[in-house]
Amino acid sequence: MITPFRIDIPQADLDDLADRLARTRWPNEVAGAGWDYGFPLARLQELADHWRTGHDWREHEARLNRLPHFSTEIDGQNIHFIHVRSADPDALALVLTHGWPGSFLEFLDVIEPLSRDFHLVIPSIPGFGFSGPTHERGWDIVRVARAWAELMRRLGYRRYGAQGGDFGAGISTSLGAVAPGQVAGVHVNYLPTRPVAGVALSEADEARLDKVRQLIANRPAYQVLQATTPQTIGYALTDSPVGQLAWIAERFAAWTDPRSPISDDRMLTDVSLYWLTATAASSARLTRETPRGAAACPVPVGVAVLPHDITQSVRPLAERLYDIRHWSEFERGGHFAAMEVPELLAEDVRTFFLTTPGVHSRLPR
Repeated sequence: MITPFRIDIPQADLDDLADRLARTRWPNEVAGAGWDYGFPLARLQELADHWRTGHDWREHEARLNRLPHFSTEIDGQNIHFIHVRSADPDALALVLTHGWPGSFLEFLDVIEPLSRDFHLVIPSIPGFGFSGPTHERGWDIVRVARAWAELMRRLGYRRYGAQGGDFGAGISTSLGAVAPGQVAGVHVNYLPTRPVAGVALSEADEARLDKVRQLIANRPAYQVLQATTPQTIGYALTDSPVGQLAWIAERFAAWTDPRSPISDDRMLTDVSLYWLTATAASSARLTRETPRGAAACPVPVGVAVLPHDITQSVRPLAERLYDIRHWSEFERGGHFAAMEVPELLAEDVRTFFLTTPGVHSRLPR
């Protein structure tokens, strides 16, 4: 059963958040630390103060409620999603999947341009946001992909495309693997490629691989903790709003192109979503549950490479794993493409699904 969903955070939860922010116990910081030891104290205090006194959740909640939200239960798990139908009844459907530490909020600025040509289904990954926490082992990206296939079946879509970045990219390619007869193509804006011996590469591609090698050798601390002890870090993030803020804001600062900044209010709405749904630990579990390494995807794939992303894909290596039909190199943008450069991403998605031979099929729902 699919039921309408409305966002309505209890006022007591908002009052509790403001009270906790006001009573934050701050650590000290060594003089001139900058970013050498982690998120700078002054900047975090600035964000926390704005969260408490300047960020109006009710304003953002009202704006979000103008969109058509729904929920359903699949595989024992609540699934929240937005469903926006195109004016064209024969339009191809797209399922858009966010990553961590993002949410369905990532896609707000691409809904209008993409819904001109596509029906849009924008779910919250189990364990994230309004889908709520998961309650059992095994919710990896493949299981999420199977849930998406069932969601699209329930909505009546016989043929559809998939798009995503971060975990959303892995879920999208996994969806192509679990439902190849239904998925017309997969577009991703994040596709890590690991070094492979014996493949001749250009100097530019070797430079990209050097960045990958550095990441492999120096795995980021947040990733290690989420991949090994998500429950432990979950206690701190679920009990301290400033802890949750620092955990997410550090990723936004590191992964966003300075030329395409995301506003503090947009980021704080995302942080608020994690806090108000108490999904810090369950969202972190996706890192623990999901195996490392690329999975096969038998359907056509389109790739958008952003210059300020965590890594940049190497096409000759990607083509060893995927049927690459479309490749774009953006001149600006970072990890949160739909938030940073929505106009560029929307146009690239449109180009891939509407003009790439063998991808777009205008079949009835």
